[in-house]
Amino acid sequence: MKKIIAKTLSVNKYLQNFFIQIMQKILLKNFSFANFSKWFFLGIAIAVTISFFDLLTKKMIFNLIDRNLQDQQISDLIYTSNAENNELQIFSFFSLVKVWNKGVSFGMFNQLKNSDIIFSIIQGSIGLVLLFWLYQVKKPYLAIALGLVIGGAFGNTIDRFRNGAVADFLDFHIASYHWPAFNLADSSIFIGITILLCDEFIFNKKIKK
Repeated sequence: MKKIIAKTLSVNKYLQNFFIQIMQKILLKNFSFANFSKWFFLGIAIAVTISFFDLLTKKMIFNLIDRNLQDQQISDLIYTSNAENNELQIFSFFSLVKVWNKGVSFGMFNQLKNSDIIFSIIQGSIGLVLLFWLYQVKKPYLAIALGLVIGGAFGNTIDRFRNGAVADFLDFHIASYHWPAFNLADSSIFIGITILLCDEFIFNKKIKK
Protein backbone atom coordinates (compact mmCIF):
# COMPACT_ATOMS: atom_id res chain seq x y z
CA MET A 1 0.00 0.00 0.00
CA LYS A 2 2.83 2.42 0.90
CA LYS A 3 4.48 1.74 -2.46
CA ILE A 4 1.21 2.49 -4.29
CA ILE A 5 0.74 5.75 -2.36
CA ALA A 6 4.35 6.76 -2.99
CA LYS A 7 4.03 6.01 -6.69
CA THR A 8 0.75 7.95 -6.91
CA LEU A 9 2.34 10.98 -5.22
CA SER A 10 5.29 10.74 -7.59
CA VAL A 11 2.98 10.71 -10.64
CA ASN A 12 0.99 13.65 -9.26
CA LYS A 13 4.19 15.62 -8.66
CA TYR A 14 5.37 14.85 -12.20
CA LEU A 15 2.05 16.01 -13.69
CA GLN A 16 2.19 19.14 -11.56
CA ASN A 17 5.68 19.97 -12.84
CA PHE A 18 4.56 19.26 -16.39
CA PHE A 19 1.65 21.69 -16.22
CA ILE A 20 3.87 24.32 -14.57
CA GLN A 21 6.27 24.05 -17.51
CA ILE A 22 3.40 24.33 -19.99
CA MET A 23 2.05 27.45 -18.21
CA GLN A 24 5.52 28.99 -18.24
CA LYS A 25 5.65 28.48 -22.00
CA ILE A 26 2.11 29.86 -22.45
CA LEU A 27 2.90 32.92 -20.30
CA LEU A 28 6.24 33.32 -22.15
CA LYS A 29 8.02 33.44 -18.80
CA ASN A 30 11.37 32.40 -20.23
CA PHE A 31 10.95 34.06 -23.62
CA SER A 32 13.78 36.13 -25.05
CA PHE A 33 14.26 37.47 -28.58
CA ALA A 34 17.92 36.55 -28.18
CA ASN A 35 17.01 32.84 -28.10
CA PHE A 36 16.19 32.64 -31.79
CA SER A 37 15.91 29.04 -33.01
CA LYS A 38 17.35 27.86 -36.32
CA TRP A 39 14.30 25.57 -36.57
CA PHE A 40 11.86 28.50 -36.48
CA PHE A 41 11.43 28.74 -40.24
CA LEU A 42 10.94 24.97 -40.52
CA GLY A 43 7.97 25.26 -38.16
CA ILE A 44 6.64 28.29 -40.04
CA ALA A 45 6.90 26.47 -43.39
CA ILE A 46 4.98 23.51 -41.97
CA ALA A 47 2.33 25.80 -40.43
CA VAL A 48 1.78 27.68 -43.71
CA THR A 49 1.62 24.40 -45.66
CA ILE A 50 -0.92 22.86 -43.27
CA SER A 51 -3.12 25.98 -43.29
CA PHE A 52 -3.02 26.15 -47.10
CA PHE A 53 -3.90 22.51 -47.71
CA ASP A 54 -6.49 22.51 -44.93
CA LEU A 55 -8.42 25.37 -46.55
CA LEU A 56 -7.89 23.90 -50.02
CA THR A 57 -9.20 20.43 -49.11
CA LYS A 58 -12.25 21.89 -47.35
CA LYS A 59 -13.16 23.86 -50.46
CA MET A 60 -12.51 20.96 -52.84
CA ILE A 61 -14.47 18.37 -50.85
CA PHE A 62 -17.45 20.65 -50.21
CA ASN A 63 -17.55 21.57 -53.92
CA LEU A 64 -17.43 17.88 -54.81
CA ILE A 65 -20.35 17.11 -52.49
CA ASP A 66 -22.33 20.09 -53.83
CA ARG A 67 -21.80 18.93 -57.41
CA ASN A 68 -22.89 15.44 -56.44
CA LEU A 69 -26.11 16.82 -54.97
CA GLN A 70 -26.82 18.49 -58.30
CA ASP A 71 -25.96 15.46 -60.39
CA GLN A 72 -26.56 12.05 -58.78
CA GLN A 73 -24.79 10.21 -61.60
CA ILE A 74 -21.23 11.44 -60.88
CA SER A 75 -18.74 8.55 -60.71
CA ASP A 76 -21.22 5.84 -59.71
CA LEU A 77 -18.47 3.30 -60.39
CA ILE A 78 -16.30 4.84 -57.65
CA TYR A 79 -18.71 5.57 -54.84
CA THR A 80 -22.36 5.54 -53.88
CA SER A 81 -24.08 8.77 -52.90
CA ASN A 82 -26.42 9.86 -50.14
CA ALA A 83 -27.81 13.25 -51.15
CA GLU A 84 -30.09 13.64 -48.15
CA ASN A 85 -27.18 13.51 -45.69
CA ASN A 86 -24.61 15.43 -47.79
CA GLU A 87 -22.53 12.28 -47.82
CA LEU A 88 -20.32 10.48 -50.31
CA GLN A 89 -19.61 6.93 -49.17
CA ILE A 90 -16.11 5.92 -50.26
CA PHE A 91 -15.72 2.70 -48.26
CA SER A 92 -18.00 0.82 -45.87
CA PHE A 93 -16.18 2.54 -42.97
CA PHE A 94 -15.36 5.93 -44.49
CA SER A 95 -17.37 8.73 -46.07
CA LEU A 96 -16.88 12.32 -47.15
CA VAL A 97 -19.45 14.56 -45.51
CA LYS A 98 -20.40 18.23 -45.41
CA VAL A 99 -20.60 19.38 -41.79
CA TRP A 100 -20.34 22.90 -40.37
CA ASN A 101 -18.88 22.74 -36.88
CA LYS A 102 -19.22 25.76 -34.57
CA GLY A 103 -17.29 24.06 -31.76
CA VAL A 104 -13.69 22.85 -31.59
CA SER A 105 -11.93 19.78 -32.97
CA PHE A 106 -14.07 16.66 -33.52
CA GLY A 107 -17.33 18.59 -32.91
CA MET A 108 -16.82 19.31 -29.21
CA PHE A 109 -18.84 22.28 -27.79
CA ASN A 110 -20.72 22.57 -31.08
CA GLN A 111 -23.86 23.90 -29.36
CA LEU A 112 -22.12 26.62 -27.32
CA LYS A 113 -23.64 30.08 -27.79
CA ASN A 114 -21.39 32.58 -29.66
CA SER A 115 -18.93 29.76 -30.15
CA ASP A 116 -17.63 31.23 -33.43
CA ILE A 117 -16.38 34.37 -31.66
CA ILE A 118 -15.15 32.60 -28.52
CA PHE A 119 -13.19 29.87 -30.30
CA SER A 120 -11.80 32.24 -32.94
CA ILE A 121 -10.23 34.31 -30.17
CA ILE A 122 -9.02 31.25 -28.25
CA GLN A 123 -7.52 29.47 -31.28
CA GLY A 124 -5.93 32.64 -32.61
CA SER A 125 -4.39 33.41 -29.21
CA ILE A 126 -3.05 29.88 -28.82
CA GLY A 127 -1.53 30.07 -32.29
CA LEU A 128 0.26 33.34 -31.45
CA VAL A 129 1.61 31.97 -28.16
CA LEU A 130 2.90 28.86 -29.92
CA LEU A 131 4.68 31.10 -32.43
CA PHE A 132 6.72 32.57 -29.57
CA TRP A 133 7.43 29.06 -28.31
CA LEU A 134 8.51 28.03 -31.81
CA TYR A 135 10.81 31.07 -31.96
CA GLN A 136 13.17 29.54 -29.40
CA VAL A 137 12.59 25.79 -29.71
CA LYS A 138 15.81 23.76 -29.81
CA LYS A 139 14.69 20.42 -31.22
CA PRO A 140 13.67 19.90 -34.89
CA TYR A 141 10.84 17.49 -34.07
CA LEU A 142 9.38 20.06 -31.65
CA ALA A 143 9.47 22.64 -34.45
CA ILE A 144 7.56 20.16 -36.61
CA ALA A 145 5.05 19.50 -33.81
CA LEU A 146 4.48 23.19 -33.14
CA GLY A 147 4.20 23.87 -36.87
CA LEU A 148 1.47 21.22 -37.12
CA VAL A 149 -0.48 22.70 -34.20
CA ILE A 150 -0.05 26.31 -35.35
CA GLY A 151 -1.03 25.47 -38.93
CA GLY A 152 -4.11 23.58 -37.80
CA ALA A 153 -5.13 26.32 -35.36
CA PHE A 154 -4.83 29.08 -37.95
CA GLY A 155 -6.52 26.99 -40.66
CA ASN A 156 -9.59 26.50 -38.49
CA THR A 157 -9.47 30.12 -37.28
CA ILE A 158 -9.45 31.47 -40.84
CA ASP A 159 -12.32 29.13 -41.71
CA ARG A 160 -14.28 30.31 -38.67
CA PHE A 161 -13.76 33.99 -39.52
CA ARG A 162 -14.81 33.47 -43.13
CA ASN A 163 -17.79 31.17 -42.58
CA GLY A 164 -18.77 31.48 -38.91
CA ALA A 165 -18.00 27.76 -38.48
CA VAL A 166 -15.35 25.17 -39.35
CA ALA A 167 -15.81 22.82 -42.31
CA ASP A 168 -15.45 19.13 -41.41
CA PHE A 169 -15.56 16.41 -44.04
CA LEU A 170 -13.80 13.22 -42.87
CA ASP A 171 -16.26 10.71 -41.43
CA PHE A 172 -15.10 7.31 -40.14
CA HIS A 173 -17.78 4.92 -38.95
CA ILE A 174 -18.50 1.36 -37.92
CA ALA A 175 -22.08 0.30 -38.62
CA SER A 176 -24.25 3.08 -37.16
CA TYR A 177 -21.49 4.50 -34.92
CA HIS A 178 -19.79 7.58 -36.37
CA TRP A 179 -16.66 9.22 -35.04
CA PRO A 180 -17.25 13.01 -35.04
CA ALA A 181 -16.40 14.46 -38.45
CA PHE A 182 -13.05 16.24 -38.66
CA ASN A 183 -10.67 17.83 -41.13
CA LEU A 184 -6.97 18.13 -41.99
CA ALA A 185 -6.43 20.87 -39.39
CA ASP A 186 -7.87 18.71 -36.60
CA SER A 187 -5.61 15.82 -37.61
CA SER A 188 -2.61 18.13 -37.71
CA ILE A 189 -3.35 19.53 -34.24
CA PHE A 190 -3.81 16.02 -32.82
CA ILE A 191 -0.51 14.75 -34.27
CA GLY A 192 1.37 17.85 -33.11
CA ILE A 193 0.04 17.64 -29.54
CA THR A 194 0.85 13.91 -29.45
CA ILE A 195 4.48 14.65 -30.37
CA LEU A 196 4.68 17.35 -27.68
CA LEU A 197 3.29 14.98 -25.05
CA CYS A 198 5.68 12.20 -26.11
CA ASP A 199 8.57 14.65 -25.80
CA GLU A 200 7.57 15.57 -22.25
CA PHE A 201 6.51 12.18 -20.90
CA ILE A 202 8.83 9.83 -22.81
CA PHE A 203 11.87 11.53 -24.35
CA ASN A 204 12.58 13.99 -21.53
CA LYS A 205 12.00 11.29 -18.92
CA LYS A 206 14.63 9.06 -20.53
CA ILE A 207 17.12 11.93 -20.65
CA LYS A 208 16.59 12.72 -16.95
CA LYS A 209 17.29 9.08 -16.09
